Amino acid sequence: MRRILVLLNVDAGTVLDRGADAIRDLVRRELGQNGREIELRLISGRELVEAIGAARHGAHDTVIVGGGDGTVSLAASALARCDKTLGILPLGTLNLLARDIGMPLDLQQALAVLDEAEPHRIDLATMNGRLFHTISGIGFFSQMARAREAARHWKLGRFFVVGIAAFYALRRAGRFGLDIRIDGRAESYQAFAALVTVNRFSGPGWRRARLDAGVLEIHIAEERGALAKLKAGADMVTDTWRGNPGIVSLTGRHIELRRQRSRSWVSTDGELSRERIPLRYGIEPSALTLLMPRRSDDAGA
Repeated sequence: MRRILVLLNVDAGTVLDRGADAIRDLVRRELGQNGREIELRLISGRELVEAIGAARHGAHDTVIVGGGDGTVSLAASALARCDKTLGILPLGTLNLLARDIGMPLDLQQALAVLDEAEPHRIDLATMNGRLFHTISGIGFFSQMARAREAARHWKLGRFFVVGIAAFYALRRAGRFGLDIRIDGRAESYQAFAALVTVNRFSGPGWRRARLDAGVLEIHIAEERGALAKLKAGADMVTDTWRGNPGIVSLTGRHIELRRQRSRSWVSTDGELSRERIPLRYGIEPSALTLLMPRRSDDAGA
């Protein structure tokens, strides 16, 4: 890191709590060592989107973004397959990618980790041509994203927001027929949810132990009645889903999802969108250079 562009969402709770001037001082103190040049912008909305899009062609070698999973997904798409390195500061609700790589959720601690972080190549995936970094889901998962957006306005803690969203999502998620093709192999299910992940959820707490395995994994929650649905929903929220017989997990490099409608709500890295069916997913190996916390010699690969 020699020339760093830092783009922070000025509307993020951490920024609002600390104040813009305090944030500027903190960023420069933690990252402005060893002769680094830092450009810091605290912006939001359309200005933030445009700044992230323009970063690919800027003079900086490193771009650090602070925001939620949607902001990180936008930055990953903008910086995919180029010579720029992405760093992330987790300022959102779920912070999926940040948690996978072990970034602290405290801003000052995260900045300290970025100061010594190392670049690694990680996989991305596409959904109908759109890049994403972690997850894309329909059924229960898209309904949960809709409910979580509504619950955010209630000013509750993260645990309560996720719990309330799961409750409403289970009520709204209905049964649907799902036809899947995985690397050319056909499967059919009666489901109430399907989730595609970039690499496998093999770590604890819905975490990925590897971000460079070059595979997709799809998780199908089968519709087996009200009680089974409630149990599956609870298992998905509490991370005990691997042992649930009603949740099927399959891996591949190309996945196509079809259901009996022309469009479907899809939640991708926390952002909700209305997408055309079929949904076509593909893996993009080593597509992004990401700053990851430095591991000690005995921490393992």
